[in-house]
Amino acid sequence: MKALVWLALVVALIPLFIIIIEIFSKGASNINIDILISPMPTVGERGGGIANAIQGTLITICLASILGVPLGVLSGIFLSEYGDVKISSTVRLFNDVLSGFPSIVIGIFSYTLIVTYIGFSVMAAAFALAIIMIPIVTRTTEEALKIVPLTVREAALALGISRWRTLVYIVIRGAKRGIVTGILLAIARVAGESAPVLITMGYWRWWFSGLNRPVANLALNIYLFAVSPFENWRNLAWASALVLTAIILFINLGLRIFTKEKYI
Repeated sequence: MKALVWLALVVALIPLFIIIIEIFSKGASNINIDILISPMPTVGERGGGIANAIQGTLITICLASILGVPLGVLSGIFLSEYGDVKISSTVRLFNDVLSGFPSIVIGIFSYTLIVTYIGFSVMAAAFALAIIMIPIVTRTTEEALKIVPLTVREAALALGISRWRTLVYIVIRGAKRGIVTGILLAIARVAGESAPVLITMGYWRWWFSGLNRPVANLALNIYLFAVSPFENWRNLAWASALVLTAIILFINLGLRIFTKEKYI
């Protein structure tokens, strides 16, 4: 039985290692300082880089976090601390349904809601990614708060501390590592999302110029450049894939370091 488990583990990891080896073998040879500091080239232009795509990707992730993290954390607090009201079961059900929605559907929803009015923009892409983040942050926040023993709450209330002070200064502080873990997991998830970005961002090869305008994006680079007839653009697609993988790997390593210690 143990051998079968190990065999299943090895089989499951083979595709992951093949993808990583392929990305690093073809992406590393195209990474240099010029690519990391230069903007994307025009059609047929030699050279160029992915600096504005890195900038656009980080801006999109930051905007999505600003929109999605507060809503997710507050929703998780509501479900954990006020879960005895009737609406909580409905909120939990919709949250679970939302977490299983295909990202392309969320992209179409954001397109209908925002792109049809203000056009392709970083705001529309961030909105779509924020919707993906909300159920992840909500669920992890709820579970992290539930881990805090009930006796801690009761002890604080017995000392005359109000409920909201108990929640803010004791319960949330005790569960902060679990909450931050959920936030980092959500950021790592949306950092690699491409379907909603393809629908809402629009192609843009210049630097960031406003929230209501598109920005260059690493996921879009991979999609557009990988099928290009220009060898230079295909090399930039591999470089974009390697940088995007490195960003996700960095977030996950940070997550493991942050959660190394127990949080209660």
